[in-house]
Amino acid sequence: MRTGRRRFVTRKVVFAAVTVFVVVTFNFFLFRVLPGDPAVGGLRDPRLSPERVAALQERFGLNDPVFVNLEGGNLLESQYFAYLGALAHGDLGTSYAFRDQPVSNLLGTALVNTVWLVLPAQVISIVAGVGLGLFAAYRRGTKVDVGALSFSLIMWSLPTFFLGIVLLFIGANWVGLPTAGRVTIGALYDTTWDQLVDIARHLLLPTATLALVLLGEYMLIMRSSVVDVLSEDYILTAKAEGLSTSRIISRHALRNALLPIVTLIALNLGFTVSGAIQVETVFSWPGLGQLTVSAVNQRDFPVLQGAFLLLAISVVLANLVVEIIYSWLDPRVSEA
Repeated sequence: MRTGRRRFVTRKVVFAAVTVFVVVTFNFFLFRVLPGDPAVGGLRDPRLSPERVAALQERFGLNDPVFVNLEGGNLLESQYFAYLGALAHGDLGTSYAFRDQPVSNLLGTALVNTVWLVLPAQVISIVAGVGLGLFAAYRRGTKVDVGALSFSLIMWSLPTFFLGIVLLFIGANWVGLPTAGRVTIGALYDTTWDQLVDIARHLLLPTATLALVLLGEYMLIMRSSVVDVLSEDYILTAKAEGLSTSRIISRHALRNALLPIVTLIALNLGFTVSGAIQVETVFSWPGLGQLTVSAVNQRDFPVLQGAFLLLAISVVLANLVVEIIYSWLDPRVSEA
C-alpha cells in the first residue's frame, strides 16, 4: 500500500471510530430525555409499589446521576460512565423488559433473523438491478428502455410499508403464503429440511418486498452510469475502431460504470439493516426492526442503546469499506 493510500485509510478509520463514539454518546442521552419512569415502563406494570420501583431503580443504576455527580462524588459514578465502562468490556447491559435477558443475546438472535431477510434481498436486487440496468442502457431509447425506467421508478418511489401490505394481500389471498412470523405456530417438523422449507415460505413475501424496493434503485443508477460512460471519448474511439456495442460495454464501459454501484451497494448494506424495520413490522418478522420497535414501546434503554449502536456501526463500517474500495478502484480519491 502506498504512503498516500495508507494515510487515507488511517484517517478514515480514525474518523469512523470518532463517529461511533459520538453516536454512542448521543444515543445514551437521547433516550433519557423521554418522559416516564423506565423502571415502571420496562415491566409494563404501572401498579408497582413504590418500594418495588425503588428496588428496580437501584438494581439498574437509575438512581445514579446521568452524567456528572454534582455532590462531590466520583466523576465515574454516573450512568454515562458506567455505560461506557461496561461497553468497553463488551457488556451491552441487561434488558429491563425482556425478563432480564442480556442485551447481547437478544440482539444476536434478532440480528441472525434480520440477516436471513436482508442478504437474500440484497443479492437478488443487486444481480437483477445491475443486469436490467445494463440491458436498459444497451437498448436505450427503445420500448424496453422506457418500460424498464417506468418499472424502476415505480418500485423506487413506492413506500416500503405500502408495497409490503400489497404483497401481503396478494400472497395471502392468491398464493396462500404465510403472512407473519418466522415459522408456523404449532407446526411439527419431521426433518430439518421441513423446518427450513417453512422458514423459506415465511421469508418469501418480506424478501420480495425488500428486493423490489432496492432493485429499482440499483437499476436506475446502473442504467444512468452506463449511459454516461458510453458518452466518454475513449468509448467513441472504441466505436471508431469497429468494436460492437456489446464488446465495448463488457470490455471498456462496465468497470467504470460499476463505481457508483459499488458505492451504493456498500451503503445499502449498512442502511438496509435499519431500513428493514418497516418490512419486519409489516410481516411480524422477529428481527432487529421488530425488537427495536418493542424496546421503544417499553422504554427499554439497554436494548435501544444496543440496537442503535449495532445499526450505527453497520452504517459507519459500510461507509468505511466503500471509501477504501473506492480508493482502490480510483487512486485519485486517496491522492486528493
